[in-house]
Amino acid sequence: MNDAFQPLQERIRAAAAEGRAFELIGHGSKRFYGEPGGGEPWVLTQEPALAGLRAFEPAELYVTVGSATPLAHLEQQLAAQGQMLGCEPPCIGGLGTVGGLIASGLAGPARPYRGGVRDALLGLTLIDGQGQLLKFGGTVMKNVAGFDVSRLMVGAMGTLGLIAEATFKLLPLPQAECTLRFEATQDDALHAMNRAAAEGLPLSASAWWDGSLLLRLSGSEPVLQAACARLGGERLEGELAAGFWAGLRHQSDEFFVGAVRAMQAGQGIAVWRLLLPSTAPVLACPGEQLLEWGGALRWLVTPLEATQVRELARRAGGQAVLYAALPKLAPAFEPPAPVLQAVRAGLQAQFDPQGVFNPGRLGP
Repeated sequence: MNDAFQPLQERIRAAAAEGRAFELIGHGSKRFYGEPGGGEPWVLTQEPALAGLRAFEPAELYVTVGSATPLAHLEQQLAAQGQMLGCEPPCIGGLGTVGGLIASGLAGPARPYRGGVRDALLGLTLIDGQGQLLKFGGTVMKNVAGFDVSRLMVGAMGTLGLIAEATFKLLPLPQAECTLRFEATQDDALHAMNRAAAEGLPLSASAWWDGSLLLRLSGSEPVLQAACARLGGERLEGELAAGFWAGLRHQSDEFFVGAVRAMQAGQGIAVWRLLLPSTAPVLACPGEQLLEWGGALRWLVTPLEATQVRELARRAGGQAVLYAALPKLAPAFEPPAPVLQAVRAGLQAQFDPQGVFNPGRLGP
């Protein structure tokens, strides 16, 4: 397989020597996220060397897969063997690749209960900005050689190298699931989500929007029956519940669709992604809010200025990311602290000193 990567390595070496840069693109489903990419577009789904499964060991709970493999295709193959990626990655508009999952670091409703992208990533093969083929990590959790280096690529927006393939830890599909709905204010929902987590209930997702709190429970049928009896609430039927969580995961439900329509209509709003302590109180601000992750992820659709939103997040003990806006009048990400900026610069100098990959994607 290493020979198959040689044309990619040669193309990167030539670009580095000539001072050219690439905008790495999979399906392009997350190009709106982060800052606009610079450089010559390179559509990685057109590179056969980056597609397909390399190894799938259901008994060992891991899979190695090319970075340009569609997430939907990978998840179909995993589900056929009763397994899944625990982080529930979003496929926006039905699209998304393995490389895009790692580059963005975005995870779905199960994130606080089953782990995020970093938790699932066991290792990867990377082509750096000098055309070198580098391998980090392994195929099992106990093989930690270089494991943290793999994790550095999560959320780096493709700025440190071209991910060729990746190995993920898998989880078995749950034996059963049920979703409970409660009428609740946002404040009551926050207390209920934190209480349910503290009591050790088999939560696998939680969300609040527009007066409704929803809790998803996963596990064996007896465990679910006991939990449902303890919690009460309205039990949603299978298809209705599955549709809700899929809409939330893939950002295709009414909250996100309505936000996109409002942006397109020029109503002066933006979609913010606030990462906060789950115990942070209700945010008093104009606009609509949707809560996930037990209250640790708060989606905010608001006309507030960027400085106001970021100050709101700071006061609550977290940070705000400008997820989507038309036009995007503020940086997507806050500038890192000086110490972190120095770390980022050091990583850039190590992995991509010529700035070949996705220049500007993370901001200045």
